[in-house]
Amino acid sequence: MASSSHGNFDSFYKELKQVEAQDSTLTSVQQIDRLLKPGYTYRNLNPFEVLQVDPDLGIDEIKKKFRRLSILVHPDKNPNDLERAQTAFDAVKRAWSTLEDKDTRKGALEVVEEAKGRTVMNMEEKRRRLKRENKPCVVDEDDPIKFKIAVNILTMKLFADLERKRQMSEDKISTDAKKKREKEIEEEEKKEKIKEFEKNWEESRQGRVDSWMTFTKAARQAARDEEETGKIKKKKEKKDKKFSPIGFRPPKPKPESR
Repeated sequence: MASSSHGNFDSFYKELKQVEAQDSTLTSVQQIDRLLKPGYTYRNLNPFEVLQVDPDLGIDEIKKKFRRLSILVHPDKNPNDLERAQTAFDAVKRAWSTLEDKDTRKGALEVVEEAKGRTVMNMEEKRRRLKRENKPCVVDEDDPIKFKIAVNILTMKLFADLERKRQMSEDKISTDAKKKREKEIEEEEKKEKIKEFEKNWEESRQGRVDSWMTFTKAARQAARDEEETGKIKKKKEKKDKKFSPIGFRPPKPKPESR
């Protein structure tokens, strides 16, 4: 059993090296096509997949692969396909930036290790299910090649999840910043309105004083006019009481006394 397992791994390793050798001979067009396959937005989040390097490879070897690949897909080398070449070149450069930095490379390796761990857990779960069903406890991922494929797929999903979380965090920060800025603008506009009101109030102070003085003067004049009119009216009423249309008022007759 151990010999069979060892033989499977040797076969897998040999095939892997053959694939890597074939990929290393890809032309510029073929590398651009590889980097722009459907779903490349998420696929290219995995820097190891972009540069076609094993996660355990040393940084110096990764750098050599980056240089060869960046030359192949550089826009200057692909003048007839500038836009796609630029997209592919950006993906290669971004992958190298991730692996060049010690901290971000450590984070990328942790994602790969988590993918391996989850794949192993999934395999154990499949075996338990097969055992309950009284079936042979052999799963597809027992094949080293299929195991690597499963790890690569899960690694891509984990990188995609991290990217979505990052975008959500940025969107939240952006939304919060937008709300904060809108509030600041609202406060600034409010202050400007208050300032403008106070300015207009101060500038119109003399006008209000003049209006008030005019009003009080008119009110006093109206009061005097009303008082004068009242005096004239009283005089007229007094005069009307003394006036008789026949000019003479006979005395009232006294009752005759006997």
